[in-house]
Formats: sequence, structure tokens, C-alpha cells
Amino acid sequence: MSQKTYTLSFLTRLLRNKGAVIGMILIISSLLLALTGYFIAPDPSPNANRMIPEIGSKKPGFAISLLRVKRDRNLAQPGVFGRLAGGTEDNYQYIPVTAWQIAGDSIIYNKFVDEGITERKSMPLALAGEPPVIHSTYHFGTDKFGRDILSRLIIGVRVSLSVGLIAVLISLTIGILLGALAGYFRGWVDELIMWIINVIWSIPTLLLVFAITLALGKGFWQVFIAVGLTMWVNVARLVRGQVLAVRELEYIEATRALGYSNLRIIFRHILPNILGPVMVIAASNFASAIVIEAGLSFLGVGVQPPQPSWGLMIKENYNFIITHNPMLALAPGIAIMLLVLAFNLLGNGLRDALNVRGR
Repeated sequence: MSQKTYTLSFLTRLLRNKGAVIGMILIISSLLLALTGYFIAPDPSPNANRMIPEIGSKKPGFAISLLRVKRDRNLAQPGVFGRLAGGTEDNYQYIPVTAWQIAGDSIIYNKFVDEGITERKSMPLALAGEPPVIHSTYHFGTDKFGRDILSRLIIGVRVSLSVGLIAVLISLTIGILLGALAGYFRGWVDELIMWIINVIWSIPTLLLVFAITLALGKGFWQVFIAVGLTMWVNVARLVRGQVLAVRELEYIEATRALGYSNLRIIFRHILPNILGPVMVIAASNFASAIVIEAGLSFLGVGVQPPQPSWGLMIKENYNFIITHNPMLALAPGIAIMLLVLAFNLLGNGLRDALNVRGR
């Protein structure tokens, strides 16, 4: 079977798998959300961090009018790529109002303080934006700081996908390299690498992540490294087993007879033929990385405020689960569940399409 025919057959089997197709749709949708988040989020400020304390902890569907008050200085507006990467700084302060009217050169408004409580105020119309009042609906409600939950969910998908991607790349790089060396050279190289793998394997994953995170410090980039350095052992064990089997095949013996170097044999002739199982475990590791990052952020050693992370959002709002507004914690929890499910479905589809189980 030619490479083109095999690829076409693989894609056909993959697309016939309904679970894999659903997983790919969810993953592609998440990628589009991550790329265009600041253009479609109701709150396009950096990290969706527009705080309006008066409307904190509101239920989904909450709607209110907001008076826009100009800040002391106007901030420079970024270009398309700048906005795509980091959002747009607010040039206004937002005050929730229940009623307002323009009287001469002043605007008189009833400031929303709490349910059923307002405070009548006035200010020069020149200090207000154009238009002075906008109407805003919070479809998923607001958190305790008055930030839009929907916007933070949209921007938060960047953290989950970024951590998953970088962690998988780190784990694949280390795992494939060490696994291939152990499986190909065997002997003392295999024993040394397997000893390292067994030592790492014996340490609970979460405990190892804690140790690495505390050593590197808390933060966005530290989470990438911490998660990636704990996931390579699965890849290394898999690659080692595959290389041990492939190195005895006739075409590998032929490459040795032709005098090819060991590195060329490993990277040009062995690794391309074991990528199927590696793709399956990469999808599984992607899902695991998302869960680990959410757990770290929930425990306070992962992504730090005000950067939105789904795990951090659960931590900030989990006490509302048993009170009046459970959606504050359930929404990011459901988002984590759907994204993890998508990668697991894709991994299962890849396994079946590549016929890894029967190889």
C-alpha cells in the first residue's frame, strides 16, 4: 500500500468515527475561540478583567444599563494584531444605572447599588462617553468582582489550549528522544533510562508537579514546564516498546547493512513508522494536561489572577455551588469537561483509524 493510499484510508476511517468527528469539531471551535476571543467576547479588555463591584455575583441573563465615564487619559488603541493578542484597554469607567436623563449640560442618573437600592447622582455631560449609556446583558452572569463570566470563559480557553500544546510538545520531545535511545541501543543505555523512568513513575504526578512549580515559581509559563516535565514518562515507555519491536524488522537490518548512521536509522526510518501510537498518546496527554492545569490553578499554584483560567474561576466561585448562583462554578467546570472529552474522543478515533490495538 502506497503512502498516499494509506493516508486516504486513515482519513476515511477517522471521519467515519462519529466520536472523533465530534471531538474535532469541539477542538476546532475552541481554537477559533482562542484566536478570536477578544473580538467576540462582550468584555474585550485585557484578561476580560473589567470589574464592576456593584453587579457582582449576578445570575445568568442579568441585564443593566452602564454609564460610560471617560478616564483621565485616553489610552492608545492597539492594532488588529495587538487587539488579537491582548485585547483593548478600557477608556471608560462603567457605572451601573437604573435610570438616567440629560438636563442641559449635565446627566442625572440613578446609580445601581444593590437590588432595590439606588443612589441619585449627576455629572457633567462632557465627562460621559458617546453614547453616554449602553445596555449590557451578562448571559452567563458575573463573578464576585462584577466581571463577565462568558468573556472570561472565552479568554480562558487560551490558557487550557496553550498549556496542553506546550506540555505535549515538551513531553513528546523528551519522551520520544529517551524512549528511542533506550529501545534502539538497549544494554546499559536502556537500563539507565528505564531507571530514570521508574523513579519518575514512582512519584505521584500531582506531587511532582507541585515540586516543579514551587521550584520554578507560580505563573503562566511555569505551568507549561511543570506539566510537560511530568508527562514524558508515558511517551518514553511507549516509544521504547515500539522501537524494540521495529528495530528487528528486515528493513532496519537493511539500513544497517547499507552503513547508515544510528541517528539516521532512528529518526528517518524508525520514528516515522511508530507515529501512530504516539499520536494517540499525545491526544490523551493533551486532555490530561488540561485537567492538571485546572487543578493547579484551583489550588492556587498555577495561573495567577487576573489572567482567566477555568480552574481559577472554579476556585473563585465554588462556594456559590450550594448557594444562589451555582453557574459561576459550573460553567468553567462544564467547559473543562467538554474540552477534555473532545481530546479523549479524538484519541479513541485515532487509535481505531490507525488500528493501533491490532498492530
